[in-house]
Amino acid sequence: METLIVHWNVDPAILRIGGFELRWYSLLFVAGFVLGWFIFQGFFRREKISEKLLDPLLYTLLICTIVGARLGHCLFYQPDYYLGSWAGFWEIFMPWKGGLASHGGTIALLLGMWWFARRYGRKEDFDFVWILDHLAIAVAFAAFFIRLGNLFNSEIYGGPTDLPWGFVYERNGETVPKHPTQLYEGLTYLLLGFVLYALYHWRLDKMYRGSFVGIFLVVCFGGRFLIEFVKNPQVEFEESMLLNMGQLLSIPFVLLGIGFLVYAYVKKIPARAVHPELGPKKKEATHFAKPLS
Repeated sequence: METLIVHWNVDPAILRIGGFELRWYSLLFVAGFVLGWFIFQGFFRREKISEKLLDPLLYTLLICTIVGARLGHCLFYQPDYYLGSWAGFWEIFMPWKGGLASHGGTIALLLGMWWFARRYGRKEDFDFVWILDHLAIAVAFAAFFIRLGNLFNSEIYGGPTDLPWGFVYERNGETVPKHPTQLYEGLTYLLLGFVLYALYHWRLDKMYRGSFVGIFLVVCFGGRFLIEFVKNPQVEFEESMLLNMGQLLSIPFVLLGIGFLVYAYVKKIPARAVHPELGPKKKEATHFAKPLS
């Protein structure tokens, strides 16, 4: 079975021109957002939402993801470094130096979508939970691309394994196969994305608002919680913890997902955007005299 082991030694940079470097991670990161834009275009067309909102939605998602993920890494994983000196503090504003945390990005996305729903939702007949439901589908696919980018960077992988699909990360000086936890997570997100999209495509009129984001949070962060058991610690202090930081941060999101599922079951609000003015028109009374009996 050893012949199936992957000796991974891929250059994380696609090309270098002088001091400029284009990385696979950056390309895949952008690809996730581009795919999300087209997915939302389909959502908006199907549910009669103005497509003029696609661009402000994309900008909001980009800003929230980058800022939230960067702050999440700096504050959750290495606060002593980033807040311990001015040099470290200024590196908070340099995400290209590495360090993004999905939990921080998720928190920022929740806040950003709350603002987006307040800003545009009333006019277009959608609310905060509606936008989260649809965002969950797009984010599942984007998360797959990001984890694929982590694989090209040879980062956040797991401990030693004797399973036939182990990866030897030669660029990091590894000599024994390790769990490719980037692929474990990425494939989980990809499968989740297909399931959510299938539910949207085939059963939208039978789904309740909050069910999509509820399923996403439970599966995404529940899977993340389990995969963390075979992942190497990202920072030193995690080595002495029963549950690492990624697991501790996943628990609230799983509980939040359960909360959304309960909300969907109790409220039973249609998942589809409802436009009152587009509903069936009432029959108007005629002015013709009724025939004599």
